[in-house]
Amino acid sequence: MVSDPLFWLSCSLFLMALSLTAVLIVAIPVLQEVARAARSAEKLFDTLHREFPPTLHSIRLTGLEITELTDDIDSGVKSASDIVKQVDNSLNVTQTQIKKVQTGTRRLVKGFQVAWKTWNRSSVRIREEEKS
Repeated sequence: MVSDPLFWLSCSLFLMALSLTAVLIVAIPVLQEVARAARSAEKLFDTLHREFPPTLHSIRLTGLEITELTDDIDSGVKSASDIVKQVDNSLNVTQTQIKKVQTGTRRLVKGFQVAWKTWNRSSVRIREEEKS
């Protein structure tokens, strides 16, 4: 019987049927899970299809707003820089005028000193002439 080919053929067919049954028993829940995952993926893709374009549009608008704000900040910084330059120029002009006033004041003081000395000398001469 062990050497009978019909026995081995029937054993092989039985083992093959048993293996196929085991594979089907394991494959059915796996295929159900794959189908469930496919439905979830389909729902996700539908949601992405609905939500992604408005989100991208919002991102584009945000980029444009950031660009506008950057331009506004740049113009504000430029304006502030211009004002600082004007103030600096005004300070330089004021310093120059102060130096001129100081020079004029020194000259005026020197002039009064020379006039005082001259007046004192002339008054001393007049007194000396009156005494003589």
